[in-house]
Amino acid sequence: MRTVVIGGTGHIGTYLVPGLVRLGHEVTVLSRGARTPYQSDAAWKQVELIQVDREAEDAAGTFGQRVADLNPDVVVDLICFTEDSARQLVEAVEGKVQHLLHCGTIWVHGPSVTVPTREDAPRRPFGDYGVQKAAIESYLLGKARRDGLPVTIIHPGHISGPGWTPINPAGNLDLGVFEKLARGDELALPNFGLETINHVHAADVAGIFLAALSSHSTAVGESFHAVADGAMTLRGYAEGVASSFGQEAKLTFMSWDEWTKTVSDRDAATTKDHIAHSPNCSMEKAARLLGFRPRYSALETTLEAIRWLVDNEKITT
Repeated sequence: MRTVVIGGTGHIGTYLVPGLVRLGHEVTVLSRGARTPYQSDAAWKQVELIQVDREAEDAAGTFGQRVADLNPDVVVDLICFTEDSARQLVEAVEGKVQHLLHCGTIWVHGPSVTVPTREDAPRRPFGDYGVQKAAIESYLLGKARRDGLPVTIIHPGHISGPGWTPINPAGNLDLGVFEKLARGDELALPNFGLETINHVHAADVAGIFLAALSSHSTAVGESFHAVADGAMTLRGYAEGVASSFGQEAKLTFMSWDEWTKTVSDRDAATTKDHIAHSPNCSMEKAARLLGFRPRYSALETTLEAIRWLVDNEKITT
């Protein structure tokens, strides 16, 4: 089976592309060439890599046809961020592919209401990223219902794993938060630290894409979450990280306005975005329809990423 992966050298592709190769797929990866996979794997020797600037080709109206000209049976789109971009691809490959898999985001839901949130919960996205991704989902599933487009949408949570920085227990990307917990220093969290973060290991995201491919008849026309079973509160996450370093978390709590004065504007904005969503998504549908269950817990996912940061001297403990 000839499979084209768009944006296949990032977090998800690092695990997905070798998995496809091992399943016997003939894989072509389209990417900007700005990075190499986060982990080496001999399977990449069997992959055709084509350097493409999707944004520029979308603007020129040529990207969809570039993909169609590769005559794929399967297209996995990991880097589509606007409805227009999705539409261009669909119009070029519709009727020519057996399966189109799109990478969405759990932020299509907006703020959590009932938890764990199921895929059929009403969409109330906010922020440009969530709004655009919800529009893409609506377009693709509408095409599936009306025209039989063989599409499946996978909605990851906060993707993590070795090779990059996970969202920390303060809801941002400040590496100093991990260092404080590792040393047993005091860490201030906003509010009562009870907002949630829904991490997922990149290997599990890749796993659900593979499961959807293997369960074509039940996956087509559906969207699925890709998260670890169980979201973590900021407080619980901090305690888990501290414990992994043999420390007891020394946490203090501040009102939001007080807390924002202790961090940079960038970190405050990142935290606000995460805790305003406070995602906590269900994986029941993936288990029921695809037979897929995440291998990694949320804490295991982040601890593996933190160990990589320590081993590569990105943080000092």
